[in-house]
Amino acid sequence: MKVLIGSTHEEVAELAANSVLEGLERYVSNRPPVIGLATGSSPLGLYGKLAELVKAGRLDFSQATGFALDEYVGLPQSHEQSYRQTLIRDFCQVTGLPEANLNVPLGDAESLEVLEAAASQYDEAIRAVGGVDVQILGIGSNGHIGFNEPGTSLRSRTHMTRLTARTRADNARFFGSLDEVPTHSVTQGLGTVLDAKRLVLVATGQAKADAIAAAIEGPLAAACPASVLQLHQDVTLVIDEEAAMHLKHREYYDAAAQVLSL
Repeated sequence: MKVLIGSTHEEVAELAANSVLEGLERYVSNRPPVIGLATGSSPLGLYGKLAELVKAGRLDFSQATGFALDEYVGLPQSHEQSYRQTLIRDFCQVTGLPEANLNVPLGDAESLEVLEAAASQYDEAIRAVGGVDVQILGIGSNGHIGFNEPGTSLRSRTHMTRLTARTRADNARFFGSLDEVPTHSVTQGLGTVLDAKRLVLVATGQAKADAIAAAIEGPLAAACPASVLQLHQDVTLVIDEEAAMHLKHREYYDAAAQVLSL
């Protein structure tokens, strides 16, 4: 596990973009890339930096395939706060990924049976293209990744889940009121996430400090779903000073980052 700490949001975004670029260069050859996409505020700077790399000719998403981490249950795909529309705005329109190549879990269906079947098919669709080359992640203040809330099986596959009150409160800023925030989502499972070849997690702000410390230095436990990242062979966490404030081994991470930059 690599832990890179940036002094500004700009530096965090640049470090994360470089890690995504390096991952795609390592795992992709002679075919379009497959990229896993997170929503929320954390990856926005990263997406802007990836757009700059596209303009500079160092990346090309024109034939890439994208897979979203999750989607709200009950929101139409056309809803402005659905994750399909969010990723179209925040990623497709800035990097050139075709909207037709963006895959998002089905969250708007007429029955639970249809949602559950579509969730299983989502994992199959990822496998059918050879898996995700680089998966971009954020982290919730309670340690969730995707919408895998505390208590989720560390080997879970794409599934429907209920959102915690804390997650809904954190996401209420995107809606008119807390009552408008959906109560459920469909999310890639933790086992699904671990199947990606490289993971790049971005987190900024003091509100993420406890979750980051638990994910990196705490025990492997369902109480902090992000701790499952400790099992992955190629994962980079890119955080700012505030998100790093509770790390006990900060000196080591800084020293390791200097070696990696040689």
